[in-house]
Amino acid sequence: MISTAARKCGVVFLVNGDPQSAVGFRARGLAAHLDCQYDIRIAYRTENKEASILEFLRFLHEGKPTITYVFDMAYSGVIAGLWHKFLFRNRLIIDTGDSIYALAQSVGTRGRLGLWMTWLLEWCSLRFSDQIVVRGTVHKHRLSSKGVRVEVIQDGVETELFRPMEVDDLRRRCGLDRVTTVGLLGSITWSPKLQMCYGTELLEALYLLPDLPIKGVVIGDGSGLEMLKTRARECGIEDRILFLGRIPYHELPQYLNLIDICLSTQTNDAAGEVRTTGKLPLYLASGRYVLASRVGEAALLLPESMLVDYENTKDAKYAQRLAQKIRTACEDPQVLRTSAVNRSLAVQHFDYALLSRRLSTVLSPDSGD
Repeated sequence: MISTAARKCGVVFLVNGDPQSAVGFRARGLAAHLDCQYDIRIAYRTENKEASILEFLRFLHEGKPTITYVFDMAYSGVIAGLWHKFLFRNRLIIDTGDSIYALAQSVGTRGRLGLWMTWLLEWCSLRFSDQIVVRGTVHKHRLSSKGVRVEVIQDGVETELFRPMEVDDLRRRCGLDRVTTVGLLGSITWSPKLQMCYGTELLEALYLLPDLPIKGVVIGDGSGLEMLKTRARECGIEDRILFLGRIPYHELPQYLNLIDICLSTQTNDAAGEVRTTGKLPLYLASGRYVLASRVGEAALLLPESMLVDYENTKDAKYAQRLAQKIRTACEDPQVLRTSAVNRSLAVQHFDYALLSRRLSTVLSPDSGD
């Protein structure tokens, strides 16, 4: 919890995640630079999402904030925020990185009732909140065209923590010396509908590049991890890919520096187009070379050399295009020397100090007029 003596106004951050979740780090990253302006208090969701609604309501009742700021459009925080707003008429701001109904349709893990409830949650959030904060420019344009009050505050990064660093000893311990590494960080959630998950494109690209001295690195866990491992064995590339699992946040910077080419893949549909993704700022701040699908915020920010065309929700030919980009990068080592340029992009667009100034404008009493 972050708390200071009362200053300009009281703000409660309701985080739909635990303190170690990505959204938890986002909340603290933004709050750290606002602490001298606002009395900010943070509450996190527990594993029991239903019980968290009551805990959030109790937290709001005790804090009596001028502003309730909900991180992620998930029902625990949104229901508590809406209920408190209706009772006490304070301002409600909801921060989301996704078009949640489009995402649920794309992933296909929810039944008809689950999809309807997701649609209702999104509709209520857009209809009854005083302000929506999104993390992608395309998302802002789409909601603005529907008359929604919306601002963009992209996914952020602590640039003092995530930076280029020498990790030669770690590379040797992981068996990654004398190879070019291609990898990714993320939640590896299996989609039964699409029969794929984050990381599938890495396996397919490695399979298409048997002649290159490259190895894959996967950081993260989730329901798709065992499926990825099984596919790696079936493709005969299990010795060319390292599954590191979930890495503690304070160790993550050095492990990201193990990866020479970081992948950031979004589907080219309503769900993917609105996103920044929290991974892209981390990659750039760490000075990594990035290959991203030409979708969402990456398409607006990255140079042509780092973009790979992606078609529709599932692109059967994406791995071929990705493999060609990897080959080009491996055959010309100069291509990978973008550390300073990429870090500069992170500082200019994603540093929490910058994003907090934007949030300060959103929190300003004048912004509610």
